[in-house]
Amino acid sequence: MTKIAIEKLKSDKNIQSLFKGNIALLCHSASVDQELNSSVQIFKEIFGNRFVKLFGPQHGFVSDVQDNMIETDHYTHPYFKLPVYSLYSETREPTDKMLEGVDTFVIDLQDVGTRVYTYITTMTYILKKCGPKGIRVIILDRPNPVGGELIEGNVLDKNYESFVGCMEIPQRHGMTMGEVANFAKNKFQLDIDLHVVTMDNWKRSMFWKDTGLHWLNPSPNLPTADGAITFCGTVLYEGTNISEGRGTTRSLEVIGHPAIEPYSFYEEIAPKLEEMDFEGFKLRPTVFMPTFQKHAGTACGGIHIHVTNPLEFRSWQLGQFLCRELYHHLKDKFEWSKKAYEYEYEKLPIDLINGSDSIRLWVENNQTMDKLRNIEINGSADFLKIRKDSLLY
Repeated sequence: MTKIAIEKLKSDKNIQSLFKGNIALLCHSASVDQELNSSVQIFKEIFGNRFVKLFGPQHGFVSDVQDNMIETDHYTHPYFKLPVYSLYSETREPTDKMLEGVDTFVIDLQDVGTRVYTYITTMTYILKKCGPKGIRVIILDRPNPVGGELIEGNVLDKNYESFVGCMEIPQRHGMTMGEVANFAKNKFQLDIDLHVVTMDNWKRSMFWKDTGLHWLNPSPNLPTADGAITFCGTVLYEGTNISEGRGTTRSLEVIGHPAIEPYSFYEEIAPKLEEMDFEGFKLRPTVFMPTFQKHAGTACGGIHIHVTNPLEFRSWQLGQFLCRELYHHLKDKFEWSKKAYEYEYEKLPIDLINGSDSIRLWVENNQTMDKLRNIEINGSADFLKIRKDSLLY
């Protein structure tokens, strides 16, 4: 079994000695040890009165709030009697007042290994804020649930930086939270007292199922580790009027629209699947009815993505392929979302998610998978070279 950092903290006095002075903790409902004990409870037991503040990321301290600009409040925890500050509120970074009296800021979040998942942006903002104040930052590392070997997707174009993409990395970046912290420190040349408490028995080839750990959803719509694997390719549908399954029990594993007859659509795309240069998945025609968000209460025909071999599967390519096919199948019934997205009011959400407008243009112009792969690999070799210095495993 993989031994995560919070597990090591419980018994290692040398690790505990890194936690100087008053301590703040950024965590959520998935911040637990291997026996499902809350990191908050563990901190209370180890550090007592030196543990003074809690912080929550997007989706809230207890991971109960939906996506895209649905903010959470600051409050005092009714059981732990500690202030809980929301970093998805009127501010996305800790304010000077929030950091008053803090000597060590600890981050213990379960990420999913995709650029648009906002926890790495929140962490980067914290690093930038704590460095100049002399506040030590400690990352308690956790597995990347989709492994650390494969990368997918184009490297973000700097012109499309946002809360869902704060640095030039691919959509699937292949780093743990601790490694992303190292990467951000190096990229932004941050003068910061940063420590990463690493894991034991984690290898880059591992997916979540290999760790022996329990999966707790790190956000409301990722109830399974399978969803973390497909997420890299299905999250893009947040930028469209295609449902990505939010409001169902298989969110981010199914996609659909009320105007789609699923079997006809599948027959239309099946011959084109030969364009893929990978396997490891099955597509199944399906119908689902979201209970909330897009098309709530309306039956949607579409596709259920089943991952049969995560080592071979390429979620990002498949997601873009299906987007291209849906765009031209639905014609005027397909729409790019134009609403505000993660505090960006001008650029299209799809371009922010993709980190470029080139993918949208690829879809609209019905271009080939070879063209998509050329877009994908542009900059990836440079990223891998830069990433080397940040890796811990």
